[in-house]
Amino acid sequence: QVQLVESGGGLVQPGGSLRLSCVASGSIVSINTMGWYRQTPGKQRELVAGITSGGSTNYADSVKGRFTISRDNAKNAVYLQMNSLKPEDTAVYVCNAAKIFTRTTYVSDRWGQGTQVTVSS
Repeated sequence: QVQLVESGGGLVQPGGSLRLSCVASGSIVSINTMGWYRQTPGKQRELVAGITSGGSTNYADSVKGRFTISRDNAKNAVYLQMNSLKPEDTAVYVCNAAKIFTRTTYVSDRWGQGTQVTVSS
């Protein structure tokens, strides 16, 4: 069973920083693109940042220059460093793996359970 588990969310003041982590577990051989999405009540889930297995990245315009996505392929992990946080960054942040290859098969579009980030004074 392949699972994604996020950690690192919490309450932070405007201008502060948080680092989110997402680790995939299971008999994993490799993972292609991984990404962080966020969702707030009444809004569609939006892509925050994505990273390919080779390290190419893309970001939502709203977070460029403030957030950095990275990954550790050996640990099957992806991270999101969030700096200069704003109240509008408040959301549930969810990790995604586009395709996870195991020793016997692959699974597509796997999501974590999400971690709450609240930016407030």
